[in-house]
Amino acid sequence: MRALGLCLVIAMTAAMAAPRARAVTCNQVDHDGNLYTICEVAPERETLRLYHTDDNGVVYGHFSELETMVEAHDARLAFAMNAGMYHDDRSPVGHYVEDGTEKMRVIATPGPGNFGLLPNGVLCLRPRRADVFETRDYLEARPDCDHATQSGPMLVIDGALHPRFLPDSNSRYVRNGVGTSRDGTRAVFAISDNAVTFHEFGRFFRDVLKTPNALFLDGNVSRLFAPQINRADLGRRMGPIVAVTEPAQP
Repeated sequence: MRALGLCLVIAMTAAMAAPRARAVTCNQVDHDGNLYTICEVAPERETLRLYHTDDNGVVYGHFSELETMVEAHDARLAFAMNAGMYHDDRSPVGHYVEDGTEKMRVIATPGPGNFGLLPNGVLCLRPRRADVFETRDYLEARPDCDHATQSGPMLVIDGALHPRFLPDSNSRYVRNGVGTSRDGTRAVFAISDNAVTFHEFGRFFRDVLKTPNALFLDGNVSRLFAPQINRADLGRRMGPIVAVTEPAQP
């Protein structure tokens, strides 16, 4: 049943999207001496969703394996990025929903590492919109997400930086994250092209990308697939992946 549902989603995306222009745009931006690659997605025009395992329960792990599956359904992978922290077996650390089915519950308590640096948050994907929620707001609102992934910490919360971020921090990593507009019609994914602090990364989302809410996705396995700029990052196997599919080229 899951295989049929996935086939239908990809097929419908290809059929509905054929007459219009591509809606994923990627480019590089310089801010305060740091370089970032950003990809903007219009959820109202694109099918933005999460992927974790194939029909046999095997974790995709790499963009290439996800791309192979997508192409087998007469579509193309237009964008992909790692989408949240995971355990050694590649299972999600926090809340995870795929195709409307909850695979992992919400973790709302503090804990070790970046994930437990509260407040953390949830990326919620629904038809024609994408939203980043702070976890407590997510639990209160209980949105009906088709896809959701929890990560942390939040980078920007209602226009303010995470209160624990330090301007003089010396903790630098290549990091990736996502920010969304208030109306849910704009999702911006960003990856730093050099090592940055949380404070620098959060300010980039707040001051440059102008997203009122933004969520950190990871900092050790940050990777991007963006064929429009000839980028397909390699590395160790990932857990959840967020991606956009489009019609196969004629």
